[in-house]
Amino acid sequence: MEKTNRDSKQPGGRIFFGLTQDQLVRYSRQLILKEVGGKGQKKLMHSKVLIIGAGGLGSPAALYLAAAGVGRIGIVDSDKVDLSNLQRQIIHSKGFIGKPKAASAKNAILALNPEVEVVTFEQRLTPENALDIIGGWDFVVDGSDNFPTKFLVNDACVLKGVPFSHAGVLRFIGMTMTVLPRKGPCYRCLVKEAPPPGAVPTCQEAGVLGTVPGVMGTIQATEAIKFLLGVGSLLIGRVLYFDALSLRFDQFELKRNPKCPSCGDRPLIRDLSQVDYGTACRVRSDVQGEG
Repeated sequence: MEKTNRDSKQPGGRIFFGLTQDQLVRYSRQLILKEVGGKGQKKLMHSKVLIIGAGGLGSPAALYLAAAGVGRIGIVDSDKVDLSNLQRQIIHSKGFIGKPKAASAKNAILALNPEVEVVTFEQRLTPENALDIIGGWDFVVDGSDNFPTKFLVNDACVLKGVPFSHAGVLRFIGMTMTVLPRKGPCYRCLVKEAPPPGAVPTCQEAGVLGTVPGVMGTIQATEAIKFLLGVGSLLIGRVLYFDALSLRFDQFELKRNPKCPSCGDRPLIRDLSQVDYGTACRVRSDVQGEG
């Protein structure tokens, strides 16, 4: 990131230490927000956000985080861009069909804001690599599209103490919640185990309106920015639902489950090897009595 040794001033005389003239112009609309200002912008520029999945949710999240000036953005995705992705995964373009999504996302982020450092992981998130990949980031955006990865992200973030935003979409419906480990409920407090195979159709089977993940991914980016700035009220202990057909937002309270295997008073999950991240994503039977 470009830095300067002299103080920069916005018209009106306010001083924004360490911001170049170009940065003052680029971020001017959020610099004038009292909740952001120069200090807040510097926080964002020194922050690190990891995005799991460069798909329908991760695409808008990545673009808005980059536009806001988040200094380091990580992208975890092992897939390649397909023509069918372009209906909703707006970070990709036709020229990147057949190429890795992580590389495509990096290209789009740098085209939007070349000051951002982009770290790519062209691999699947697994129990063997999740703790290493997730550790060290300030916030995680879960944009994955399957239950095993969502449970894995939850368990890894809780173990590492990394805040994250969860979201899911299907057809015209979206939902999202924010998890601050040890300060509120986690995803397993909402759904202890994955539903049986076939109980919930995938987006490939049931479809999804492209704008729905756009709305939810933008909310996830908003939650990340609010957390990094330390402003506003996060979706902690609240699950937000969005119905695009009726254009309604609803929310309900979610309390931490003291018996939750991940974040409970006596958690069963102390290591990712204790969980079978197959269809049910449950704690293995041989460790059920621990804790």
